[in-house]
Amino acid sequence: MKKISENIIQLLKERGYVIVSTLDKGGGIHCSAKGVVEVKEAGQVYLIDLYKQITYNNLKRDKTISITAIDEDQFIGFSLKGKAKIVKREKIEDRLIKQWKRKIIERISRRVIKNVQKSKASIKHPESMFPQPEYLIEMQVDQIIDLTPTHLKGSVLD
Repeated sequence: MKKISENIIQLLKERGYVIVSTLDKGGGIHCSAKGVVEVKEAGQVYLIDLYKQITYNNLKRDKTISITAIDEDQFIGFSLKGKAKIVKREKIEDRLIKQWKRKIIERISRRVIKNVQKSKASIKHPESMFPQPEYLIEMQVDQIIDLTPTHLKGSVLD
């Protein structure tokens, strides 16, 4: 397992979601967005999946997973590769469910504040219609790839 640095942990926590890539039956890449619930320095990333569909079936067949997070303002990003374990709903720790719910409330709150600042009325809050999590993806990170362009690495990350 690969240790995750503090700047990567921060980036993952700040994202509302990451792009998760898994392998389908034919070995093709399937990508979807999943919410990050928790990141541990020791090399674990916990992701909530609300729908027990393609990603779930891919991970049952092949544990290979990668997640990608980008910060376009800082022009940095990371791809983490590893293996995933499926944690059934009844086995998910209560604290992780609470963290997920807190993140949903924060996302709705940010949208409301942004709309008020822009004097934009909106009653759409897609997160409020999310189903309860079907399962949790527990990722063990084996490799971290820095996506920051080489010529920017010294200046952007400092």
